[in-house]
Amino acid sequence: MNKIFNSVDLIAEIQWVIAIILIILVFATVLFWLWNKLSPSKLVDEMQLRTRSWWVMCFIFLFASLINPVVTYIALGFLSFLTLREIYSLLNLREMDRSVLFFCYLCIPIQYFLAYKGYYTLFLIFIPVFMFIIIPFLLVLAGETKDIIKSMCILPTSLMLGVFGISHLALLISYPEMNTNGVSGKALLLFLIFITEANDIMQFVWGKIFGKHKILPNVSPNKTWEGFIGGVISTTIIGYFMGFLTPLTPVQLILISSSIAILGFMGDSILSAVKRDFGVKDMSNAIPGHGGVLDRVDSLSTTASPFFHIIYFIIIMS
Repeated sequence: MNKIFNSVDLIAEIQWVIAIILIILVFATVLFWLWNKLSPSKLVDEMQLRTRSWWVMCFIFLFASLINPVVTYIALGFLSFLTLREIYSLLNLREMDRSVLFFCYLCIPIQYFLAYKGYYTLFLIFIPVFMFIIIPFLLVLAGETKDIIKSMCILPTSLMLGVFGISHLALLISYPEMNTNGVSGKALLLFLIFITEANDIMQFVWGKIFGKHKILPNVSPNKTWEGFIGGVISTTIIGYFMGFLTPLTPVQLILISSSIAILGFMGDSILSAVKRDFGVKDMSNAIPGHGGVLDRVDSLSTTASPFFHIIYFIIIMS
């Protein structure tokens, strides 16, 4: 598999991914259209709606990845902005907390600038270290201590969920070690996005068709053991055959693909708990068939960071 990876250049790798994605989308579009004609159901209608949304999202990601890398950083930064806006629109913040939101949003260009420049150490500690100190102190400066602990916890955590995790997608294509010795950052980015989103689809489909035993009935009643296990197995198989985009060995591909599936499930479950607390089904209606932006990238927020650091470790140790 490494031989295949080393035998093709970056353009060929991306063309392969585009071709695979488009073939899958065309197949899914035709399949669900015929299925709806022969046996209409709520499940088929939902899958058709999701497929149409996937056409839009895939073209956005592919467009951002194929042209100037700066556009990719801007697109990912805008994605983080949308996720933060969705979170803050649902929070019942104190009046004095709103002045601190400016500094939360300011973290977005700073974090992505650090990713663009490849400042690895600063990138890693800016939000988890500096902002976890600065934001609570800014709240203290506001002079109101009632319910301050809630704000001290929520605002930094929102940055981890909406900015820190997702920004690792940008670091994949900018960090020097990710683009040397036969390793392509853009190919790794497309691999991660494809596998993470494929896992979401597989767990949804397996759960809808075979789901009986609930995993988290009080958090997300639609999540079942059948959907989870079927999704992990399917994602692992898909990741194995997409391995030509990575420098990984077959064993590493199996372990990382299955880990992405499990981490994606964890991210989706975390957001489900957050929405349950907010009393909403979706974070917003920004994407038809998928809810809000954060509803769609919740899995990426928990898969991007571990994937980057595992790949980085493998490259450094090899």
